[in-house]
Amino acid sequence: QVQLVESGGGLVQAGGSLRLSCAASGRTFGSYAMAWFRQAPGKEREFVAAISSSAGSIYYADFVKDRFTFSRDNAKNTVYLQMSSLKPEDTAVYYCAARLGWGTYALIGKDYEYNYWGQGTQVTVSS
Repeated sequence: QVQLVESGGGLVQAGGSLRLSCAASGRTFGSYAMAWFRQAPGKEREFVAAISSSAGSIYYADFVKDRFTFSRDNAKNTVYLQMSSLKPEDTAVYYCAARLGWGTYALIGKDYEYNYWGQGTQVTVSS
């Protein structure tokens, strides 16, 4: 079992930055691939980024490349999503998710591939 708790969301102006954190419980955190998804009002949940258990591989959705950076600290059981150059269209609830095993972008980008989810943190970007 893994429990995930996100933090770091808030209100920021367009062009600004935020860092999201996701703290995980459990002693096997280092075995899990982690991901961020987001869901805007009236839209389906979408993949943002994923990182392998060792941080040796990272996938990003095209719309966040060169703006967001995903990292993890296995000693602290925490992953981070550094978001910069934020746009109003980045406004959404951001969710942290965990799964065992890695795979192709097509697989890792599917929300149903993840067994554990956090409660979400709201990110609002004003224009």
